Amino acid sequence: MTISLAVVMDPISGINIKKDSTFAMLLEAQRREYRTYYVEPSQLWIADGEAFARGARVTVEDNPDRWYELAPQEQLRLGDLDLVMMRKDPPFDMEYVADTYVLDRASQNGALVVNQPEALRNINEKAAICAYPELTPPTLVARDHQVLREFVLAQGQAIVKPLDGMGGHQIFKVSAEDPNLNVVLETVGEMGRHLIMAQGFVPQITEGDKRILMIDGEPVPYALARIPSDQDFRGNLAKGGRGVAVPLSDGDRAVAEAVGPMLREQGVLFAGLDVIGDRLTEINVTSPTCIRELDAAHDLNIAGQLFDCMESHLA
Repeated sequence: MTISLAVVMDPISGINIKKDSTFAMLLEAQRREYRTYYVEPSQLWIADGEAFARGARVTVEDNPDRWYELAPQEQLRLGDLDLVMMRKDPPFDMEYVADTYVLDRASQNGALVVNQPEALRNINEKAAICAYPELTPPTLVARDHQVLREFVLAQGQAIVKPLDGMGGHQIFKVSAEDPNLNVVLETVGEMGRHLIMAQGFVPQITEGDKRILMIDGEPVPYALARIPSDQDFRGNLAKGGRGVAVPLSDGDRAVAEAVGPMLREQGVLFAGLDVIGDRLTEINVTSPTCIRELDAAHDLNIAGQLFDCMESHLA
């Protein structure tokens, strides 16, 4: 029987197929002869308790000049599909939360939604690490500038970032002597309106911010170490970092073993753990990346592993 799949994602016309993990998933779905639909978040709705979308059958090709072709749109009752994958990038704002309400109905109507909508809401990619203080750098989540400032003064050097971003956006490295410290806290927290995260600076960032991909709570045996350029402290590939595939260390495996059970319990079939040195800094559940880089470096098929997992859950 042909498996049907809807992939909810950002506009496919704007992706970089060399690095896009969702594109790797579309290629794998096509290889398995799935009936695959491309859906943008604006095309989701609920009517009389049922989740619907406008979706277009999509054909993909690993060709940087012409990587997709769309058929005419169809109205889809999402509960009639086998799989729905939520792959929209952050920011994790209220519009994202509203989309998960539609996906709740899709799940209740019969589709396997990956990752589970409730997990997407509950596992904030920054704050979720607070459940594992023994694995993280010193970490504070607060609005109060005095509390944040005292934390930075105690740490000497710290990283400050919003709770809803991605790709290195609005991440600052600050120090106790930084004359711009107050300005940074005001900017990231929007004058105290938002909770923000401060973490003690981990100097092993020079060796890379490692992304460990997790499939149903189990780690892929290689991580992508995203090494900062000479002109930035951030390892994010979107900010000029260089990706190097490395085997998991004992510390990486310890982090994965600690977090894996929670991911399985929450119905998170695909996640990315960010580790600097042996310290857990983020748990990514919305649209983890780095599949294509790891596949290319070690002749893997991570999307294939994920689809095997999803098919086992369907069965």
